[in-house]
Amino acid sequence: MEKILRMGIGLFVGIWVARYLGPAQYGLLSYAHSFVGLFAAIASLGLDGVVVRELVKQPAKEKEILGTAFVLKLIGAVLMFAALYLAVDFVSDDKEARLLIFIIAGGVVFQSFNIIDIYFQAKVMSKYAVFANSFSLLLSSMVKIVLILYSAPLIAFAWVVVFESAVMALGYVYFFLKHTTFEIQRLVYKGTMAISLLKDSWPLILSGIAVSVYMKIDQVMIKEMLDSQAVGNYAAAVKLSEAWYFIPVAISTSLFPAIINAKKVSEKLYYQRLQKLYDLAVWIAIAIALPMTFLSDWIVNFLYGSRYEQAGSVLMIHVWSGLFVFLGMVASKWVVSENLLQNALVRTILGAILNIILNYYFIKAYGIVGVALATLISYFFVNYFSLFFYKKTRKCFIQQTKALNIFRALRGQGEEFDKKDHR
Repeated sequence: MEKILRMGIGLFVGIWVARYLGPAQYGLLSYAHSFVGLFAAIASLGLDGVVVRELVKQPAKEKEILGTAFVLKLIGAVLMFAALYLAVDFVSDDKEARLLIFIIAGGVVFQSFNIIDIYFQAKVMSKYAVFANSFSLLLSSMVKIVLILYSAPLIAFAWVVVFESAVMALGYVYFFLKHTTFEIQRLVYKGTMAISLLKDSWPLILSGIAVSVYMKIDQVMIKEMLDSQAVGNYAAAVKLSEAWYFIPVAISTSLFPAIINAKKVSEKLYYQRLQKLYDLAVWIAIAIALPMTFLSDWIVNFLYGSRYEQAGSVLMIHVWSGLFVFLGMVASKWVVSENLLQNALVRTILGAILNIILNYYFIKAYGIVGVALATLISYFFVNYFSLFFYKKTRKCFIQQTKALNIFRALRGQGEEFDKKDHR
């Protein structure tokens, strides 16, 4: 429900902000967001999943675990600022863009408080984190609307990012103090615990950095190779295309436990249910992509106005990336179930490299439409085609191929994965 709320309000207010700022200023704001996003994984240090696991395994050490994780996240934020400083100085000489980047990065510091969210997850109390997230979203959305009505400058919208993060952090602390008996003053940092957490989290740090590059590099390269107006048009299209990505997350998260339980019954039933989930993901993605392809120019003009006319062509291509994103999100659950995380890391790194190379050449040849094409090819490679080359993931490739064969589904021939297919 929080994801649906975030999509609905975020999309509505985001479109309003884009119409108000115009392609050039909106592009500059999106560029700053993307640039910070490239380094955000450094601040998290890949700790979230590891901390949840340790809290469940070692409840007696929760004060030590939380205190150490909090300090590590603050150190991560400092490292992120250092990396940002060096990168900005090397890449951009636009003073306004640099100011926006460092303001938005300030919001990352407050993410250290998401250890409270991690604590809620470990204690099955996530509803309180949802309350804090939803309140901060509503309040920041109201602030953005007020800024639009009073013709605020671009920099004010960057400060809203910091404001939202601060409100979220305060919300976490409020619900933590109100609904737990945990004594914050007894939090403790221990070097041995820090080493233990980092020892387990370092692959996730690399994975997070690779994913950040993979997801955020496109808008940074557009700004450096073209201009902020091109970024604005591209970002407007991407916002509409990616608005639907919460659907496979919700479906796979809800249904995958049943699929895991089926494995206890039989391997055949396990893969039969998994096949149905792939089929569902493909049909939903196509149902979204088809109308948006034919109506892309009309949708963009209706929502954003004539100033964003280039976004229609981008949306027409980029929306098909969702097909492989949907398949990839289902596959990611299977990868965790089969303990193939190292393979996922390698594929993501290769996808990030491929995306950078394709962006470089396609931007020169086709402009922002080329970036959408590069994104589509990269998602196709990472979430589908690359699965063929590793024996242990080939079964996933076969099932995804079956799901993509819509004529098979129309004929009702939904065979499950079996040993013959694997051979």
